[in-house]
Amino acid sequence: MEAYTGFAEVYDLFMDDIPYGEWCQYLMELLEEHGVSEDLVLDLGCGTGTLTRLLALRGYNMIGVDNSGEMLAIAARRANGNGTAPDILYLLQDMRELELYGTVRAVVSICDSMNYLMEYEDLVQVFALVNNYLDPGGVFIFDLNTIYKYEQELGDRTIAENREEGSFIWENYYDKEEQVNEYDLTLFIKEADGRYQKYEETHYQRAYSLETVRQALASAGMEFVAAYDAFSKNAPREDSERIYIIAREQGKDPASVCGEE
Repeated sequence: MEAYTGFAEVYDLFMDDIPYGEWCQYLMELLEEHGVSEDLVLDLGCGTGTLTRLLALRGYNMIGVDNSGEMLAIAARRANGNGTAPDILYLLQDMRELELYGTVRAVVSICDSMNYLMEYEDLVQVFALVNNYLDPGGVFIFDLNTIYKYEQELGDRTIAENREEGSFIWENYYDKEEQVNEYDLTLFIKEADGRYQKYEETHYQRAYSLETVRQALASAGMEFVAAYDAFSKNAPREDSERIYIIAREQGKDPASVCGEE
């Protein structure tokens, strides 16, 4: 899992087509449907914290975890102490080594963070850690880019965009056998003196079938609850590009968590 470095400062600039408000509303509906309202919630792979802040503004007590210090620095600068949202605790951690001070009511992980887990064993490890840090009966909601999206929509496609403030080239290479998508990012960002700074990064994501994810959840001791075609309550289709999965904590004794005899 490679942390965002040079791209961190301009991540939101080139992600401005993501309707985070709509994504947040959909996520809140799922949380509330499963009894999570104004509780302690962990945003796993929070990036620059846009969704984390939106959930905080809607009454959730938020913790954000990411393995990019550069992304977290931006998230903290935009959130804490500016009077627009309750303070958010940000933690610099690899999700495969997640460590919290206690349990949370829910964990969310949005914008294909789980696809950055390159090995099946890593997927199981993260699910097991999430299960460990959830309250008894707590819920885990996460999304995934699908095999269909990598094969049919990204594939070996090159995406480029030119703007006044900068330009980017996004080159995709998908290995169907390994089910791994490599994408090379080249960015040209306008500096204060009018010159353009070049940034280059390479990222990898793995495609997982729903069956594989269900197997990983079971191996981690979690209960699979539902899978939806993104932003709906419909079952995933063959041509779904993004799916949402809901899982529930299993294995804890509520009395022991509460400290009761």
